[in-house]
Amino acid sequence: MQWVTVSESHAGQRIDNFLMRELKGVPRAHVYRIIRRGDVRIDKKRCKPERKLRLGEQVRVPPYSGAEVQQPGPLSPALKQRLLDLVLTENDDYLVINKPSGMAVHGGSGIRLGLIEAVRQVSAAWQHTELAHRLDRETSGCLLIAKNARFLKFAQDQFRGKGVRKEYLALVAGTWPSGVKSVDANLKKDALGEGERIVRVSPEGKAALTRFEIERSYAEATLLRAMPETGRTHQIRVHCQTTGHAILGDAKYTPKPLSSTFPRVASLCLHAARLSFEANEAGDRVDVEADLDPQFAALLTSLDSLENR
Repeated sequence: MQWVTVSESHAGQRIDNFLMRELKGVPRAHVYRIIRRGDVRIDKKRCKPERKLRLGEQVRVPPYSGAEVQQPGPLSPALKQRLLDLVLTENDDYLVINKPSGMAVHGGSGIRLGLIEAVRQVSAAWQHTELAHRLDRETSGCLLIAKNARFLKFAQDQFRGKGVRKEYLALVAGTWPSGVKSVDANLKKDALGEGERIVRVSPEGKAALTRFEIERSYAEATLLRAMPETGRTHQIRVHCQTTGHAILGDAKYTPKPLSSTFPRVASLCLHAARLSFEANEAGDRVDVEADLDPQFAALLTSLDSLENR
């Protein structure tokens, strides 16, 4: 058993993410298990996975035999080159990658090599990288990765303080009402199993606001630009669902397939198209845009061709 004092670099970090770093190679499901059992304590009190750490707090980290430690899988030359090709911008403090759809941002639950584990194997300069935020496995697009603890905290403070601007492209089922410019609905997370979550609209949930603009209307679908003002789990997906226009390809939130006339939807049609953040304390802003995932782009091309017949 060990007690770890929360340093400035870890203040504001979620306890589940903190433990993933402290207990290297431990499956995420095990981390959630020991938190639920009360084996993990913060200043001698039980906590929840989403609990954020404060400077100077004492975290009780239980011993771990390592019997279940899941070592990251090896990085193939092809994947290494692909990751290098996906870098949108980079400096000594961070890099932004155009995350592919279908790639989890971290390993666990049977996934031996997530994006961050793969990134750490690309080069010595990327060995200590950390995720500044996350994208769902099926969501593609801009992902900010910190190269050092100082920038990680700086970036996370921006995400919490709404200093980061995010824009997504989402293809939803049906005709989106032109009058719906935003969805303001509290969201509450419910656990389904080991690390599996579903999010529902609930007055007991946390405040969540997403703004929407119509990019293109099709016969049976609408391409939206979604701009979340808050950063709740599955926020855009649930806010689209609650309007009756779920994102196409969303297997978790009442998917609505296109008709047989339209092309097949192979994956979630949600893409983090643009990310804007401050690069330093001087306030210099970085604005990054990511090309659409090839499958998403091909689907839109097919829809455009059908509309133009």
